[in-house]
Amino acid sequence: MNVQELQSTARSLVADGRGILAADESTGTIKRRFDDIGVENSLENRRRYRELLFRTPDINRYVSGVILFDETLRQAAANGDLFTAVLNHQGMIPGIKVDAGAHPLPNFPDETITEGLDRLSGRLQEYRALGARFAKWRAVLSVSDTLPSRTAMESNAELLGRYAALCQANDLVPIVEPEVLMDGTHTLERAQEVTGVTLATVFERLDAHHVHLEGIILKPNMVLSGYERRPAASAAAVATATLQCLRRHVPCAVPGIAFLSGGQSELASTLHLNEMNLQQALPWKLSFSFGRALQQSALAAWRGHEANVPAAQAAFAKRARLNSLACNGRYVPSLEHAAP
Repeated sequence: MNVQELQSTARSLVADGRGILAADESTGTIKRRFDDIGVENSLENRRRYRELLFRTPDINRYVSGVILFDETLRQAAANGDLFTAVLNHQGMIPGIKVDAGAHPLPNFPDETITEGLDRLSGRLQEYRALGARFAKWRAVLSVSDTLPSRTAMESNAELLGRYAALCQANDLVPIVEPEVLMDGTHTLERAQEVTGVTLATVFERLDAHHVHLEGIILKPNMVLSGYERRPAASAAAVATATLQCLRRHVPCAVPGIAFLSGGQSELASTLHLNEMNLQQALPWKLSFSFGRALQQSALAAWRGHEANVPAAQAAFAKRARLNSLACNGRYVPSLEHAAP
């Protein structure tokens, strides 16, 4: 384990005003995104779309790294340059999604376990040779009056610990992503309770596997009331509940927290991130690792047409810039209406 390299990469991923683009959509997920804009889900269209994002001018001012899908890590740009080389040239760090997705947890209805640990060490060695410098593993937990079960929570936390240890043994920074889903009608207080216990359980297992905390990035959910609950919690309440969770359960050794958007709109995810960064003297950098909440406007502008690439890149750059401002508590909603 190269501790200095791990720490340096982790710090770079949450450098001031920069966050991570999650471009690791599976083939099925990106099909749904393409269906919404009338674009065929072909290998070439996926390649064209990712190149549009990666070659956006000056995007490295706002984006530090990109999480790739296995297919994308192996792809090349139109001129033949591998995407990893394109990202490095643009000043962004290539990363890779390594889990095999959430699958039903036997004997626990409505709960899942993330698979993909088999032969992971060999895959990590290959991914590093292909240019990746960090990895991502997502665990998924549902919330209700009775969920998640202790079994689901502990099983997923154990896998996150084993994954993180394997990453560091292969000189890849692990992004640790325990996502408490915000679907449902639960209260903000219930979301905070579940998120807190989840984080405590995850860090207990990271410690048990001797994971070097200075060389990881945490990618948690923000604490939100259930999406179906009305009225929704205010941005100030979301920030307070989320920061209470983090302060109670996330060691200050962790260099940065890059939030997932978890189905929030572009505006809501940016507003919530900004509200948290209005606080002073936090022990970790608070940043973003958004997928749809960084790409939705770009997809709508592109619609598969080459002539729309400049407009799509402008939309992507604007969204990234607004989230960069939110990393420093400088975002205001009126900026949404400014020109890209």
